[in-house]
Amino acid sequence: MEEQVTPTTKVPRAKAAHLMCGMPIWGIAAALGCSYLAYLSYGHVRRGEFDWSHDAWFIVTYAVWVLLMAGLMSETRCLRERIFFALVLANFTLGFVLAIWTAAPPEAIRSVRITSSGLWGLAALVSVVVTFSSGQPTSVEKKAN
Repeated sequence: MEEQVTPTTKVPRAKAAHLMCGMPIWGIAAALGCSYLAYLSYGHVRRGEFDWSHDAWFIVTYAVWVLLMAGLMSETRCLRERIFFALVLANFTLGFVLAIWTAAPPEAIRSVRITSSGLWGLAALVSVVVTFSSGQPTSVEKKAN
């Protein structure tokens, strides 16, 4: 007794707009991580530590983080999350540039450390906003769709 098999059409899965919004654990983890990195970066400036490692492992690590953040930015349509990933991407890009720039003058490293500290702090603030956002599209995102 054979039953007739009807072919089913595959419905393409819609790309989710939010990776972090509405899931507080990711926003809290991001806020804690970015706050810690802002503190570390500020501590380097406060203590006058303007050296940067040029080890191959540092270069590879920064490159992996840059690729990861770029990939995560491309996976979301949420403006809040894109801002967060852009800030983190900018920080890791700065770190990558300093890791490969062996002749960087101390003043350039100092400027990058100050900028990085501010960007990490801003990323922590944005991740708190993402933590408490509903996951519903904003009016800007609605207009874009």
